[in-house]
Amino acid sequence: MNVFVLLMDVGIVGLPVENYYPMDSSLYRKGFQKAVDQMDRKLLDQKQLNIWIGKFLQCDVLKIFKNPWANPSKDPVTSPSRIFFSIWVDPAKKEKLFYNIHALKLRQLKGYKIESRKFAEIFRKEFKEFSHKWENVSIEFGPLTLMQGSVSLDPKNFPNQVLRLSNNFLEIEHLIDNTLAGFKL
Repeated sequence: MNVFVLLMDVGIVGLPVENYYPMDSSLYRKGFQKAVDQMDRKLLDQKQLNIWIGKFLQCDVLKIFKNPWANPSKDPVTSPSRIFFSIWVDPAKKEKLFYNIHALKLRQLKGYKIESRKFAEIFRKEFKEFSHKWENVSIEFGPLTLMQGSVSLDPKNFPNQVLRLSNNFLEIEHLIDNTLAGFKL
């Protein structure tokens, strides 16, 4: 397992990053790191999962991904074609902790011939068996967002909330691999 901690911010193209951080986000990044420190490293290694902690747009984010779920690039976190699980705190909605699985530009994923809508349909069908473990989850999105939800943010329990969501993902990450297998060239 690789843990990447991004120390620079990724802002909206053309807009100054400093205009988008009204909250003390170091608290959340530390909470993400505490959760990662409690994760089962052997299991993460066995599943070949990587973790990235940083900022994207105005949000503090933790992403879990596999390198094969992205096209080869210098940075699998920003590869145009990729699949990843993310947990984030939006400064405009600090009372919520959000999570989702994104599947971006799958038609471009090398080694596969993927129709994004078909991929999303198959994944969601299999995900329904696990959906009861995900608070406020919805699959009513276009093909880029396979599932998304939120939980009430508890600052005192933040690392445990992140750990619980991450562990939930570890139980379903195989759904991504299984769905991808059906589109392999």
